[in-house]
Amino acid sequence: MTAIPETATAAASGANATERFKSDKFAGVAGTPKERVSLLAREVLEAVHGTIRKHKVTYDEYNALKSWLIGVGEDGEWPLFLDVWVEHVVEEVATEHREGNKGAIEGPYYVPGAPEQGARGAVPMRDDEPGTPLVWTGRVTSTDGTALSGAKVELWHADADGFYSQFAPGIPEWNLRASFTADAEGRFEIHTVRPAPYQIPTDGSCGRLIAAAGWHAWRPAHLHVKVSAPGHELLTAQLYFPGDEHNDDDIASAVKPELVLDPRPSGDGETIEYGFVLDPERP
Repeated sequence: MTAIPETATAAASGANATERFKSDKFAGVAGTPKERVSLLAREVLEAVHGTIRKHKVTYDEYNALKSWLIGVGEDGEWPLFLDVWVEHVVEEVATEHREGNKGAIEGPYYVPGAPEQGARGAVPMRDDEPGTPLVWTGRVTSTDGTALSGAKVELWHADADGFYSQFAPGIPEWNLRASFTADAEGRFEIHTVRPAPYQIPTDGSCGRLIAAAGWHAWRPAHLHVKVSAPGHELLTAQLYFPGDEHNDDDIASAVKPELVLDPRPSGDGETIEYGFVLDPERP
């Protein structure tokens, strides 16, 4: 397995993730009703209070937590912390009604506007990009089996060292990021490389929590996707590979059996067949 190189610092990737969140998603929080904010805030605080009382938390432990929370903000790691340890439950609740594909967390490293490659093409990558060549074919349909012509499949993933372009230095802007548009039959074909397992950044406050708790920091190898079509719910998912030792103890708790691929050897690489079923938008 390959760990994230030291040059991919938590502070640098955290700052990028924080700025990306502010520009892409922060505007939506203003519309939450006050009653809903009050309900959720009170219950979260009551859960914290209950933990303190149950475990007789000391002032030393409280001050350690306070110092750590300050550090998370200073390191720009709130997106990382929330996406790794909280988002999987939000995703589970938000999509429990779906009849189509299972989803998974988005994570902190999505970037909109990736280069369009049509129905069949390769993701942008360096001439010497390490990794096993991977050809992925699939079809996008609605829950009634109707092909979704023009469906958009956005793909992004880390490189063999655990780097994501635009969040680590020295990588071309759109490396291993692309968008594909399904043909008239809803089909697409993507050429990329198989990603490697990696550790989330451990040199910041999230890493200090991991070390203090005796946890590991590994994520299994995965492909990120967003799949969309007019009149259908957006699907955000991560796709995994069989046999990865961290499929069962992913630090982000995001692996689902339905999202594990079945790669087959082909020439000097692998092929996979995996399509998507989207749910119609609810009234």
